[in-house]
Amino acid sequence: MNDMNQLIAEVETTLTPYFKDIEATAYANQEKVLDAFHAVKATESDLQGTTGYGYDDFGRDHLEEIYARTFKAEDAIVRPQIISGTHAITIALQSTLKYGDELLYITGNPYDTLLEVIGINGNGIESLKEHGVDYRKVDLKAGKIDVDQVIQTINTTTKVVAIQRSKGYDQRPSIPLDEIESAIQMIKSLYPEIIIFVDNCYGEFVEEREPIECGADLIAGSLIKNPGGGLAKIGGYIAGKASLIARCGYRLTAPGIGKEAGASLNSLQEMYQGFFLAPHVVSQSLKGALFTSLLLEKMNMRTQPKYNEPRTDLIQTVEFDTKEQMIQFCQSIQHASPINAHFSPEPAYMPGYEDDVIMAAGTFIQGSSIELSADGPIRPPYEAYVQGGLTYEHVKLAVSRAAKRLQSENLI
Repeated sequence: MNDMNQLIAEVETTLTPYFKDIEATAYANQEKVLDAFHAVKATESDLQGTTGYGYDDFGRDHLEEIYARTFKAEDAIVRPQIISGTHAITIALQSTLKYGDELLYITGNPYDTLLEVIGINGNGIESLKEHGVDYRKVDLKAGKIDVDQVIQTINTTTKVVAIQRSKGYDQRPSIPLDEIESAIQMIKSLYPEIIIFVDNCYGEFVEEREPIECGADLIAGSLIKNPGGGLAKIGGYIAGKASLIARCGYRLTAPGIGKEAGASLNSLQEMYQGFFLAPHVVSQSLKGALFTSLLLEKMNMRTQPKYNEPRTDLIQTVEFDTKEQMIQFCQSIQHASPINAHFSPEPAYMPGYEDDVIMAAGTFIQGSSIELSADGPIRPPYEAYVQGGLTYEHVKLAVSRAAKRLQSENLI
């Protein structure tokens, strides 16, 4: 115990200057959010919500304006009717891609759930492929967007170029915004009409800018990840050019109705407050990710990214030699959760994934990726993706206990 306490103290001493940088980013992002609240003159009545058709839902409309202003977009959709990040991305792609168009992912294949949306995996029902949309990808080169290959690959049918900012369940680096900006500038200089879409899941408020500021036309994400601040119980967002958001609105509801309808029910107070808290909560998660990386590295484990590398998302990869190590680590994270801590997760089938997945997430909101979780598909290399954490202190407790359990079981 004393050895572990000493190791933790050493880790936190090393991390002190990095924590200060994270706090500076959180401060800048908090100011953006606060200024957006002030610009729309948010009031107590905005928090009440509507029922039925949801016409004249000023609270919903003001929240969407806050998102648009914060992300520097022309317009946004923020709705409880969007159930996940995959759903938000699907709406964005379906509304911009039609029969004969091509979708080009330039960060390799997206994560597993979107492969079914595209039609590569699964039964293909209602996939982009079934609706006549072609798909190609350009893999990363040495962990970076291969812009030269992208330019060569684009053809007359390429309608949407998609970028997945976060690594997802993949053995690749996440893509920082400077690199995304450089790629977008090169593409737009030659093909200005192409729509650039960025999957922003796990990335909101990690850097001081968002992808719209880097030239993206459209972004999407989930409210049970970063922007919900741990309070939003459901929801997703899409932000970008007004003309594209209008199309997304028609896809979400119906042509002729679009954004004008959609009751917010009892969701607005949590969405407003969660978004206000999000810059701070994201900073707590980032501190936890750095702690996880350095503590486990000092215990001779492999982690990516390293504690001293720039971050553009919340995901911390921990690699194990065996599936037994991975399962024990994830179970230990579950045992250090506030909810369902007495359960031990086991690998199992999950819709949208080709391999069994272990999911450790004793969260207040089911599947909330801004709360501490550890999960991943059971396939070599055995990697758990540790993400989230509403407070740094919780991440510190959970990861420390997981490390001690691995030691006690002679797994490291």
